[in-house]
Formats: sequence, structure tokens, C-alpha cells
Amino acid sequence: MSAMLRYALPVLAAAGAASAACSASATLTIQNAGDASALASCTTYSGSIAIATGTTDTINLASVRSITGDLNIASNSAITTVGADSLTNIGGTFTVSNCQILSALSFPQLTSVGNIDFEGLPNLNLLGFTSNVARTGSLNIQNTFLSTLDGINLQQVNNIYIANNRLLQDISFQVSNISQSLILESNGDRLTASFPNLMSAQNLTFRNVPTLSIPSLHNVSGSLGFYENSITGLTAPNLTTVGGTLAINTNTQLTNVTMGALKSITGGLQVQNNTLLSAIVFPALETVGGATDMYGNFTHVSLPALKDNRGAFNIQSTGDLTSDCATFKAETGANNVIKGKYQCVGKVANPGGAGTTPSSTASGTKKSDASPGYSPANTLIGVLAVVLGLW
Repeated sequence: MSAMLRYALPVLAAAGAASAACSASATLTIQNAGDASALASCTTYSGSIAIATGTTDTINLASVRSITGDLNIASNSAITTVGADSLTNIGGTFTVSNCQILSALSFPQLTSVGNIDFEGLPNLNLLGFTSNVARTGSLNIQNTFLSTLDGINLQQVNNIYIANNRLLQDISFQVSNISQSLILESNGDRLTASFPNLMSAQNLTFRNVPTLSIPSLHNVSGSLGFYENSITGLTAPNLTTVGGTLAINTNTQLTNVTMGALKSITGGLQVQNNTLLSAIVFPALETVGGATDMYGNFTHVSLPALKDNRGAFNIQSTGDLTSDCATFKAETGANNVIKGKYQCVGKVANPGGAGTTPSSTASGTKKSDASPGYSPANTLIGVLAVVLGLW
């Protein structure tokens, strides 16, 4: 064996060992800080890494720049701090869940993650993503102590679900398209949600949101729902089409809805139980492919551009709708604008949705109206008049 070969073999062996340490077909489990330090030679780890559930050490994957698989920190009741000083990319899912005393994450270089799944983190107040994560497939954040999402400024995402983060008061993303769904529900009581560049999405659901801004929204290919929010005004000035159902329901502080460009709803239109909303106006709406179903305390409903309402048409209110109901009544019929079962009534004690029977009616029309002037009392008076006349 030559001298050169004798020197080369240990070097090659060391390189092979280092390469083996930087990849695995099975998930690598980090038991302690020493295991994390053993990855010091790895800039890329090919595989998935999990932090052991019993680990109490502070874990720092200091040298790793990329993990091709998942990074999993789950069901650990003792760990307080996890970081990766150089990590820029996680190809799989970054999971942090059910870690009761975890209070610090430090991922200052992280910008791209396959999916983010953070749940059950009652002591985590900050994310520690100082370079801003801009790309992820799915963002799921539930039941955390987070007061801000600073460090996540999405420009590309498929799904967003952010729920039950009671201290979270600000959500602001620059994303222009959400290819699947966005759901916000039951976060901070002063939450401001802002999506200034969002133009299109498949499904959007907003629940228990105090302040919402969607100024650029143009098209929702699926359903768009606003439920139990404390917003006072709902404005989507550039929205033109909704491919599923548009629902604006039980928003107790809502006084104004502005959707002046909305032309087409492929599904149904629901505006229900918004107690302070006095007027419902969709000035450009031409088509409702499903049912129109509105009830509440309003005194004015206007759909001046409506050309085709293919499903049922139900409007019930405690307010006087005499004039509006007369307008809609003239548009009913199989070959007319409103093709389905029709009901429009005002001054109803307990207004309800399609299929409900109003408890009292003082204005408007419905198919089950009795003949004008008939009552048992009137009939009795008529009989007495005849008898007295004969006498």
C-alpha cells in the first residue's frame, strides 16, 4: 500500500462517516444536546429529524442549513428552547405541538417550509423567524400563546388555518392567491386581519374577527363566509364572482355591506341575523345560481341588476318591506327572474330562513296568504246583518 493511499483511506472513511451522519431513511431522533452537536458537519440533512419527547436540553441544530424531510417537536413536556441558527429550508412539515413549557424558538434564517403545523403551545409568545417565512404549502396555528405572527409574511401558500390563539391581535400577509382555503376563527378580541394583496382564493371563512381588510379580493372560486364577527363594516369593493355560497350571518355589530362590483354567485346568497344591518344592497348582482335566503331586522333590500335567481327566494324581516316585496313579487315565475319558491314578508315577529313560516305578517306577500278581508269575526257580523234584515 502506498503512503498516499494510507493517508487517503482515513480521510475517505471520515468523509463517508460524515455523509452517513447527514442522511437517514428513518427519522433521526435527537435525544440531547450532544446528538444535535453531532450534526455539526451537516449543511444539508437528507431525511427527517425529531426531538425526543423526553428531552430537557436546549437543542440547537447550529450548522444545518436545509432539512429535506420533516422537523418534529411534539408531546414534550419539559423542553423550553429549540433553535437552528443557519436553517433556511425545511422540505417537509415543521411540527411543534403539545409542548407545554416551550417558550422560545430561534430560526433566524428560515424562509421556506413545506408545511407549518403549530398547536397546543401555551407558553410560546414569539415565533423567532426573523428572516420571514415567505413560502409554505399549509399554515396551521391553533391554541398558542402567540401575540403576533411576526416572522411569517406569506407570499405563497395553499391553506391557512389560524384559530383559538386568544392573544393574537394582528394577522397581515402579502399573499395574492390562496389556492385552497383560508380560515380565521376565534383569535384575539382586538384582532386586525389584513390581506392587502389578496386577489383570489378557493374558499374563505372569517369567524369572530373584529377588523378585516380585503381590498383587492376579486374572485372566490368556492365559498365565502363571514360568521359571528364583530366587524361594523364589510367591504370588498373589487369582488366580482363567488363560485360557491356567499354567507354573511350573525355579525351582531355589522351596519354596512359594500360589494358594489359583485356580479355572480354560483351557489346561494345568505344574509342572516345581522341585527344592526338595516339595508341590504347588491347593486351589480346579476346571477344567483342557488337560493337567496335573507332574514333579520332590515327595512330595505335592493337587487336592481338581478336577472336570474334559480333557487328559492326567501326574505323575512321585522322591518317594513312592503315596497321591496312588491318589486320582487313582480319578478317571480318559471320564466322570470326569480324561478324558485318565493316568499317575501316584513313586520315579522320572528324572521327565519327558507322553509320557516312567519309568525305574523303585516307587509309583503307569500304564497300562503289568505284571501283579503276574510276573518271569522267578519263572517259572524255578516250573518247577523242578514238575520236582522229579515226580522
